Amino acid sequence: MVGRAIASRLSGLGHEVVVGTRDVEKSHSRGDAGDLRLLTFADAGAFGDVIINATNGANALSALNAVGEKNLAGKVVLDLTLPLDLSSGLPPTLTVANTDSLGEQVQRDFPSARVVKSLTTVYFEVMIDPSRIPGEHSIFVAGDDADAKAVVRSLLAQFGWPENSVIDLGGIAGARGVEMYSRLFFELYQAFGTFDFNINVVRPR
Repeated sequence: MVGRAIASRLSGLGHEVVVGTRDVEKSHSRGDAGDLRLLTFADAGAFGDVIINATNGANALSALNAVGEKNLAGKVVLDLTLPLDLSSGLPPTLTVANTDSLGEQVQRDFPSARVVKSLTTVYFEVMIDPSRIPGEHSIFVAGDDADAKAVVRSLLAQFGWPENSVIDLGGIAGARGVEMYSRLFFELYQAFGTFDFNINVVRPR
Protein backbone atom coordinates (compact mmCIF):
# COMPACT_ATOMS: atom_id res chain seq x y z
CA MET A 1 0.00 0.00 0.00
CA VAL A 2 2.71 2.48 1.01
CA GLY A 3 5.09 1.42 -1.74
CA ARG A 4 2.42 1.45 -4.42
CA ALA A 5 1.20 4.92 -3.40
CA ILE A 6 4.70 6.38 -3.45
CA ALA A 7 5.59 4.64 -6.71
CA SER A 8 2.43 5.95 -8.38
CA ARG A 9 3.09 9.47 -7.12
CA LEU A 10 6.68 9.44 -8.36
CA SER A 11 5.57 8.08 -11.72
CA GLY A 12 3.01 10.86 -11.96
CA LEU A 13 5.78 13.36 -11.28
CA GLY A 14 7.68 12.07 -14.30
CA HIS A 15 10.15 9.70 -12.66
CA GLU A 16 10.89 6.33 -14.24
CA VAL A 17 9.69 3.88 -11.59
CA VAL A 18 9.76 0.12 -11.17
CA VAL A 19 8.38 -1.90 -8.26
CA GLY A 20 10.36 -4.77 -6.78
CA THR A 21 8.67 -7.99 -5.68
CA ARG A 22 9.66 -11.51 -4.70
CA ASP A 23 7.29 -13.09 -7.22
CA VAL A 24 6.55 -11.04 -10.33
CA GLU A 25 3.86 -13.34 -11.72
CA LYS A 26 1.97 -13.60 -8.44
CA SER A 27 2.13 -9.84 -7.93
CA HIS A 28 0.87 -9.28 -11.48
CA SER A 29 -2.07 -11.62 -10.91
CA ARG A 30 -3.03 -9.74 -7.74
CA GLY A 31 -2.68 -6.36 -9.43
CA ASP A 32 -0.27 -5.23 -6.72
CA ALA A 33 1.38 -2.50 -8.77
CA GLY A 34 -1.44 -1.36 -11.04
CA ASP A 35 0.07 -0.05 -14.27
CA LEU A 36 3.58 0.17 -12.85
CA ARG A 37 6.34 -2.09 -14.08
CA LEU A 38 7.16 -5.05 -11.82
CA LEU A 39 10.62 -6.60 -11.49
CA THR A 40 12.29 -8.95 -9.06
CA PHE A 41 13.90 -7.27 -6.08
CA ALA A 42 17.35 -7.79 -7.58
CA ASP A 43 16.40 -6.42 -11.01
CA ALA A 44 14.61 -3.45 -9.44
CA GLY A 45 17.69 -2.73 -7.34
CA ALA A 46 19.94 -2.84 -10.39
CA PHE A 47 17.55 -0.51 -12.24
CA GLY A 48 17.09 2.21 -9.64
CA ASP A 49 19.23 5.20 -8.74
CA VAL A 50 17.17 5.67 -5.58
CA ILE A 51 15.83 2.64 -3.72
CA ILE A 52 12.72 3.11 -1.60
CA ASN A 53 12.38 0.46 1.09
CA ALA A 54 8.64 0.36 1.79
CA THR A 55 8.45 -3.24 2.99
CA ASN A 56 6.97 -4.53 6.22
CA GLY A 57 9.49 -3.87 8.98
CA ALA A 58 9.80 -7.55 9.83
CA ASN A 59 10.83 -8.25 6.24
CA ALA A 60 12.95 -5.16 5.62
CA LEU A 61 16.38 -6.74 5.89
CA SER A 62 15.47 -9.92 4.03
CA ALA A 63 13.96 -7.87 1.20
CA LEU A 64 17.12 -5.80 0.90
CA ASN A 65 19.19 -8.97 0.97
CA ALA A 66 17.11 -10.09 -2.02
CA VAL A 67 17.92 -6.80 -3.74
CA GLY A 68 21.59 -7.57 -3.17
CA GLU A 69 24.41 -5.55 -1.66
CA LYS A 70 26.03 -4.84 -5.03
CA ASN A 71 22.75 -3.36 -6.29
CA LEU A 72 22.59 -1.07 -3.26
CA ALA A 73 26.21 0.06 -3.29
CA GLY A 74 26.51 3.84 -3.49
CA LYS A 75 22.76 4.32 -3.90
CA VAL A 76 20.37 6.36 -1.80
CA VAL A 77 18.08 4.06 0.18
CA LEU A 78 15.03 5.90 1.49
CA ASP A 79 13.95 3.72 4.40
CA LEU A 80 10.24 3.87 5.24
CA THR A 81 10.16 0.79 7.45
CA LEU A 82 9.08 0.57 11.08
CA PRO A 83 9.91 -2.29 13.48
CA LEU A 84 6.30 -2.76 14.56
CA ASP A 85 4.94 -5.70 16.54
CA LEU A 86 1.17 -5.73 16.04
CA SER A 87 0.62 -9.18 17.58
CA SER A 88 -1.23 -7.64 20.54
CA GLY A 89 -3.15 -5.09 18.48
CA LEU A 90 -2.94 -1.31 18.66
CA PRO A 91 -0.94 0.55 19.69
CA PRO A 92 1.98 -1.61 18.57
CA THR A 93 5.20 -2.25 20.39
CA LEU A 94 8.61 -2.03 18.72
CA THR A 95 10.94 -4.95 18.14
CA VAL A 96 13.92 -2.60 18.38
CA ALA A 97 14.12 0.74 20.24
CA ASN A 98 16.14 3.08 22.44
CA THR A 99 19.67 1.84 21.71
CA ASP A 100 19.15 0.86 18.08
CA SER A 101 16.74 1.29 15.19
CA LEU A 102 15.73 -0.52 12.04
CA GLY A 103 17.23 2.31 10.02
CA GLU A 104 20.58 1.75 11.70
CA GLN A 105 20.33 -1.99 11.13
CA VAL A 106 19.78 -1.38 7.44
CA GLN A 107 22.83 0.89 7.31
CA ARG A 108 24.98 -1.63 9.21
CA ASP A 109 23.92 -4.55 7.04
CA PHE A 110 24.50 -2.57 3.84
CA PRO A 111 27.38 -0.23 4.68
CA SER A 112 27.94 0.85 1.07
CA ALA A 113 24.34 2.06 0.76
CA ARG A 114 23.45 5.64 1.73
CA VAL A 115 20.46 5.15 4.01
CA VAL A 116 18.06 7.96 4.89
CA LYS A 117 15.12 7.51 7.24
CA SER A 118 12.15 9.76 6.49
CA LEU A 119 8.36 9.97 6.10
CA THR A 120 7.57 7.31 8.72
CA THR A 121 5.88 9.78 11.07
CA VAL A 122 2.86 10.25 8.80
CA TYR A 123 0.35 8.05 6.99
CA PHE A 124 1.14 7.21 3.39
CA GLU A 125 -1.51 9.56 1.98
CA VAL A 126 0.08 12.45 3.87
CA MET A 127 3.59 11.36 2.82
CA ILE A 128 2.79 12.08 -0.81
CA ASP A 129 0.35 14.96 -0.27
CA PRO A 130 1.09 17.00 2.85
CA SER A 131 -1.61 19.50 1.84
CA ARG A 132 -4.15 17.01 3.27
CA ILE A 133 -3.21 18.56 6.63
CA PRO A 134 -3.94 22.31 6.88
CA GLY A 135 -1.29 24.66 8.17
CA GLU A 136 2.37 24.06 8.89
CA HIS A 137 3.58 20.64 10.01
CA SER A 138 6.90 18.84 10.19
CA ILE A 139 8.70 15.92 8.58
CA PHE A 140 12.11 14.52 9.48
CA VAL A 141 15.21 13.16 7.76
CA ALA A 142 18.07 11.21 9.34
CA GLY A 143 21.11 9.76 7.63
CA ASP A 144 24.89 9.75 7.64
CA ASP A 145 25.35 11.03 4.07
CA ALA A 146 24.58 14.71 3.46
CA ASP A 147 24.24 14.27 -0.31
CA ALA A 148 21.79 11.40 0.16
CA LYS A 149 19.68 13.55 2.48
CA ALA A 150 19.70 16.29 -0.16
CA VAL A 151 18.29 13.79 -2.68
CA VAL A 152 15.54 12.82 -0.24
CA ARG A 153 14.76 16.46 0.53
CA SER A 154 14.34 17.03 -3.20
CA LEU A 155 11.82 14.18 -3.36
CA LEU A 156 10.00 15.61 -0.34
CA ALA A 157 9.79 18.98 -2.09
CA GLN A 158 8.31 17.31 -5.15
CA PHE A 159 5.69 15.67 -2.92
CA GLY A 160 4.80 19.14 -1.64
CA TRP A 161 6.73 19.41 1.63
CA PRO A 162 7.95 23.00 2.11
CA GLU A 163 11.67 23.36 2.77
CA ASN A 164 11.09 24.83 6.23
CA SER A 165 8.96 21.83 7.25
CA VAL A 166 11.87 19.38 6.87
CA ILE A 167 13.92 18.88 10.05
CA ASP A 168 17.34 17.23 9.76
CA LEU A 169 17.99 15.00 12.78
CA GLY A 170 21.61 14.36 11.85
CA GLY A 171 23.00 10.85 11.42
CA ILE A 172 21.11 7.61 10.97
CA ALA A 173 20.91 7.21 14.77
CA GLY A 174 18.18 9.85 14.49
CA ALA A 175 16.00 7.04 13.16
CA ARG A 176 15.55 5.90 16.77
CA GLY A 177 13.33 8.81 17.74
CA VAL A 178 11.51 8.77 14.41
CA GLU A 179 10.67 5.08 14.77
CA MET A 180 9.73 5.34 18.46
CA TYR A 181 7.24 8.10 17.60
CA SER A 182 5.12 5.36 16.00
CA ARG A 183 3.66 4.48 19.41
CA LEU A 184 2.27 8.00 19.79
CA PHE A 185 1.21 7.97 16.13
CA PHE A 186 -1.07 4.98 16.64
CA GLU A 187 -2.40 6.35 19.93
CA LEU A 188 -3.34 9.56 18.11
CA TYR A 189 -5.02 7.49 15.41
CA GLN A 190 -7.09 5.75 18.07
CA ALA A 191 -8.00 9.10 19.63
CA PHE A 192 -8.91 10.82 16.34
CA GLY A 193 -10.28 7.90 14.33
CA THR A 194 -8.35 9.07 11.27
CA PHE A 195 -4.80 9.03 9.93
CA ASP A 196 -5.13 12.59 8.60
CA PHE A 197 -2.95 14.32 11.18
CA ASN A 198 0.63 15.35 11.80
CA ILE A 199 2.69 17.26 14.34
CA ASN A 200 4.39 20.61 13.96
CA VAL A 201 7.65 21.43 15.72
CA VAL A 202 7.48 25.12 16.64
CA ARG A 203 10.72 27.01 17.23
CA PRO A 204 11.44 30.61 18.27
CA ARG A 205 11.85 32.87 15.26
